[in-house]
Amino acid sequence: MSKLIKATNLKRVYGSGEVETVALKDASLEIEKGEFVSIMGPSGSGKSTLLHILGMLDRQTEGTYEFDGKTIDEYDETQLANLRNESLGFVFQTFNLLPRTTVLENVQLPLIYSDVKESEWSDMAVKAIKAVNLEHRLEHETGQLSGGERQRVAIARALVNDPDVIFADEPTGNLDTKAGIDLMSIITDLNKEGKTIVIVTHEEEIAAYSRRMIKLRDGLIEEDKKISK
Repeated sequence: MSKLIKATNLKRVYGSGEVETVALKDASLEIEKGEFVSIMGPSGSGKSTLLHILGMLDRQTEGTYEFDGKTIDEYDETQLANLRNESLGFVFQTFNLLPRTTVLENVQLPLIYSDVKESEWSDMAVKAIKAVNLEHRLEHETGQLSGGERQRVAIARALVNDPDVIFADEPTGNLDTKAGIDLMSIITDLNKEGKTIVIVTHEEEIAAYSRRMIKLRDGLIEEDKKISK
């Protein structure tokens, strides 16, 4: 495997002066292509802040972040937007789907902002939907689906551009136990197919699906260990 992510001495401060909040302190880590990493920690530990920086949704206050051999400062805003759209996939706890729009249309959304020809959108979206076993729901509006099905749509949308890495922030947080297990089975299969997975969770049972666990507390990396299978 080769190095995909390298973060060195990351610090993230929100606010300024007397209302300054330090969400992340001196965090350093490397993630290789094809790894499955879980980030754990109590509420307020900095795990979502770290994920957002790694996913280029936020910018560190101090430290350096390299993705695929280039520092984030080497990209302009347009290049960063293209990188987020084409190389990264995101899955959030709240799904972020358009409820009165079909599964197919929701999954096609990232392609609107890509260089992919419109004539190819449908085939690419159907492929991603099949990957999460939802082809029987193609023309259903997402508002008609169960929570587990909606989260699978969110994964399909994250997959549609064939990204290098998938970032997931508490993806099972709004799901029942069975739906959560089904979702993690899909994510595990994606990792076996070569996708790099970085997942934030506060549940030990979910972190156990990963092959490496990073634990944060008070903005600091407290532990970074491999998980034996």
